[in-house]
Amino acid sequence: MEKQFLKIDNSKLPRRIALNIQYEGTHFCGWQRQSDAFSVQQALEEAIASLDPFRPIKTVASGRTDAGVHASGQVVHFDCSRQIPSYRWASALNGRLPQTVRVIEAVEPPKDWHACYSAKFRRYRYTIYNGRRPNLFLTNWSWHRYRIHLDESLMRKALEGIVGTHDFGAFERAGSQRAHSFTTIQEVQLERNGDLLILEIQASGFLYGMVRLLVGQLVSVGEHKLSLKIFEKRWKEKRRSEVKESAPAKGLCLIRVGYSEKIFSEPMCFDSAPKFLLNTSNPPSP
Repeated sequence: MEKQFLKIDNSKLPRRIALNIQYEGTHFCGWQRQSDAFSVQQALEEAIASLDPFRPIKTVASGRTDAGVHASGQVVHFDCSRQIPSYRWASALNGRLPQTVRVIEAVEPPKDWHACYSAKFRRYRYTIYNGRRPNLFLTNWSWHRYRIHLDESLMRKALEGIVGTHDFGAFERAGSQRAHSFTTIQEVQLERNGDLLILEIQASGFLYGMVRLLVGQLVSVGEHKLSLKIFEKRWKEKRRSEVKESAPAKGLCLIRVGYSEKIFSEPMCFDSAPKFLLNTSNPPSP
């Protein structure tokens, strides 16, 4: 008896599309969908659904950003049934998205590639504006600490011991669903440019609220309100109850997500958020 083989129409199989996206997070409730507020995920899924109405749309991001947090290099994937060439998704979606969300590039990765689970690192930038006078153009992108001139050399010393794999439970907000609070910080940099302090931190993954809690402690160190010894004790001994201040969301930006394989064209893989520059430095009064 002759065997019968089922012919599969590959054109009808779902395709995986990967997006490199930017968003200005000021007026969003964060990346993840919420029942009572507008999220980046909702905006993106509604735009995709308008192009592919025959399949339920579920986007997956490399990581969830909180309300008010920005991204210049967020990575997202979704599965679709439409045979739209991958490169055309960017322009098609940008015509349907709010002006505060832009798709920089769209590609078709291997079907087993995953925006979150395939990521090797995420890199964030936190911007602190340490000038005496307000600056309208920095308002939504930085934390204005103006009363005391921050001691960046002391802040750098505080960061010296955090690179590597550690339990960072002291810098994890309540509500996390992670089974443990270990993660690996791969690189950390702090530089001053006039009145701006810019912290960049790269890790295999971040705990819920980790960067903002860390920055809150660093600012206390830079203002000489918290000693290096106590700062170290707090995170090494997981004294979460002593970590009170969280830096505001608006100074934080997800600038890059790294993968072992080359998914996007090289210029798109790297940070596209501008580093603010100020030509003069006017330290706050003591």
